[in-house]
Amino acid sequence: MSRSGESWGPYPLILAGAVVAVAVTMLVNLRWGGFALGGVVMVGAALRFAGYGGQLAVRSKRTDVITLAGFGFVLVLTSLLLGNNELKAFIMSLFAR
Repeated sequence: MSRSGESWGPYPLILAGAVVAVAVTMLVNLRWGGFALGGVVMVGAALRFAGYGGQLAVRSKRTDVITLAGFGFVLVLTSLLLGNNELKAFIMSLFAR
């Protein structure tokens, strides 16, 4: 096994969390799996913001953090909306103007 000098950083942790979240989505419940996947993506954003880039560093730090945090937030929000009709109606009323 050769080392190329690349730092993997938290990439294996985030990848393992994503695999577990997808397994939860498929085996347990769509809401919990989506919530877990969004949480894992937001943990990736926090680690990238803290400077632990490794293989997570694709673009500039600012772009990576904004993209990962936004995507994670949308996943968590969507998973919360799946079974909550009151919250869904409230959010839809905000855009109805």
